[in-house]
Amino acid sequence: MSISKVHARQIFDSRGNPTVEVDLYTAKGRFRASVPSGASTGVHEAVELRDGDKHQYVGKGVTKAVANVNDIIAPELIKSGLTVTQQKEIDDFLIKLDGTPNKGKLGANAILGVSIAVSMAGAAEKDIPLYQHLAELAGVKPPYILPTPAFNVINGGSHAGNKLAFQEFMLLPTGATSFTEAMKIGTETYHTLKKVISAKYGIDAVNVGDEGGFAPNVSGAEESLELLSEAIKKAGYEGKIKIALDVASSEFYKEGKYDLDFKNPNSDPTKWITGKQLADLYLGYVEKYPIVSIEDPFDQDDWEAWSHFTANSTIQIVGDDLTVTNPLRIKTAIEKKACNGLLLKVNQIGTISESIQAAQLSQSDGWGVMVSHRSGETENTLIADLVVALGVGQIKTGAPARSERVAKYNALLRIEEELAGNSTFAGEQGFSQGPNPPPYLKK
Repeated sequence: MSISKVHARQIFDSRGNPTVEVDLYTAKGRFRASVPSGASTGVHEAVELRDGDKHQYVGKGVTKAVANVNDIIAPELIKSGLTVTQQKEIDDFLIKLDGTPNKGKLGANAILGVSIAVSMAGAAEKDIPLYQHLAELAGVKPPYILPTPAFNVINGGSHAGNKLAFQEFMLLPTGATSFTEAMKIGTETYHTLKKVISAKYGIDAVNVGDEGGFAPNVSGAEESLELLSEAIKKAGYEGKIKIALDVASSEFYKEGKYDLDFKNPNSDPTKWITGKQLADLYLGYVEKYPIVSIEDPFDQDDWEAWSHFTANSTIQIVGDDLTVTNPLRIKTAIEKKACNGLLLKVNQIGTISESIQAAQLSQSDGWGVMVSHRSGETENTLIADLVVALGVGQIKTGAPARSERVAKYNALLRIEEELAGNSTFAGEQGFSQGPNPPPYLKK
């Protein structure tokens, strides 16, 4: 079915920043997609086009990206005669229309808005759910796998005003038997954690951050891990919940070392540590706590530290800023044996087809793949469909709080219900374990 109209507008994300929304029309109706935006972004990501006019929207307007959809992409795409079921051809057409290696001319935010809307229209054209359409595009056959959610419940790093250097501490209900039960375990533990934090640090410590997590005034990672352990125990889920970290260490990498006190303007440079020292710190945590996954443990260009840690670890080591969902960066990481997990963010690369390709390339080397939101989100639930379509068994989309996060979890509850018995829950099956690929990949 051909495209009759494409129209973009500027809307707002969950942080009150402008972002791009695209309406795409076919004879089947209107298909609306919106684009997320990150706070801690990797330097190698595709370009999110912002206006940069400091007098308008604090420099964050997206009127140029919107105009690029309305004035350039829309007429060219309609003229091309490509149909909405031709996802790969349309994505390639958009990449060619942009003509830069990082989507810097039209903007990855403009291109992605169109790419997502096309996938939604394609599913409607085939009269099937979006996850089924995306699975067919990826060549993934049923039965479908419902993912283990990674709930970001304690925040630090660039996301929080406390002293904590590490950005995210996540709860993963791997011992659940269904996605529905994983939500029950996750929400109950989240509410228990709220009580634990409130009792220890006071009521203002349970205000929620950008992704619905808490940012208590902890001294460091160990204190955060103790809080999680206490909440898991009090909620009655010991052994059923594992822990994951997103360190986002590029945010505190200075002059070849890591500054765990980076939020202090008078941080003491003699206390900054090397990549190897930081690796030893992680290995100590992994021994003491039920940690199954660590994301961005080192700077995005500190390849040596990555390779050393991955060689010495028995858990999943996830590249985010390192790999930025980019097949070229993923290939380098595979060659250097730098990690064994991919964080998949559609807006880091800018099209649905390239996102699928990134996941498949990672899986070909036995990596785990975790589909992810961004800290600036919209109510769009594409990633819920995408994670089921790819069958990777892992999703992180915030704490079970704030509607732009919960929208994704609710979409997954509906998908599980719709599949009634024709799906399995991933549990721990989606995580790579050191040199071993995720168990589901071996089947």
